[in-house]
Amino acid sequence: MSDVSSTKSPSDVLTGYGIDKNKAATPAKKTNDLGQDAFLQLMITQMKNQDPLAPQSNSEFVAQLAQFSSVQGLEKLNTNFNSFSSSFQSNQALQASSLVGRSVSVEGKESTLAQGGIISGTITVPASTSELKVNVYDSKGVLAAQIPVGSAEKGDMNFRFDGESMEVNGQLLDWTSKTPLSPGAYKFEVLATQDGKTQQLATSMSANVNSVTVGTDGKLVLNLAGYGAVDINKVKQFN
Repeated sequence: MSDVSSTKSPSDVLTGYGIDKNKAATPAKKTNDLGQDAFLQLMITQMKNQDPLAPQSNSEFVAQLAQFSSVQGLEKLNTNFNSFSSSFQSNQALQASSLVGRSVSVEGKESTLAQGGIISGTITVPASTSELKVNVYDSKGVLAAQIPVGSAEKGDMNFRFDGESMEVNGQLLDWTSKTPLSPGAYKFEVLATQDGKTQQLATSMSANVNSVTVGTDGKLVLNLAGYGAVDINKVKQFN
């Protein structure tokens, strides 16, 4: 007969029967989450132990089950939405990265003329005007060109400037610079005469996209030449 006397400790006895004493001593991890199986077992136990003289109605059990199912559905919906949101932001960032090297139009007055390139922009005319002109200043603030546009109707006017000539709404203006402007940064000032007074009009200018940054809040920020970081929602036009 085998001797299992006091010479062996309880942990040694467990080891002799193939039981890891470390695992046996480790308590199971507790959780406060109530899964669907646990909920159903709880409901069945409640049904078995209810007062036979005052049983709980079926509608109450159905209501409890419906409530649990609704909570589970909301949790799954929230998980799926977070996954969709993350995927959407990734796709948006991927699409925005294709803008690097291209130009966009943002509200402003400054832009950079590249070698052999074109500066494009939009002039917002709030009311009809009898006289409109565009002043172009170089990086030192010196007036480099003064371009008469003439009369203009209310609305947006798109222009293209190559340093030598200007095109407005697809029509070439009767103006040509004797000395083409060299590549560099320029500021555009658009003046309109309305009711005998001269006022400056709002403009949107083209700017090159140097890089794209995704913020911690998921928003996309375009790093534009001459403007720095600009929220993608402030872009007026993709050229």
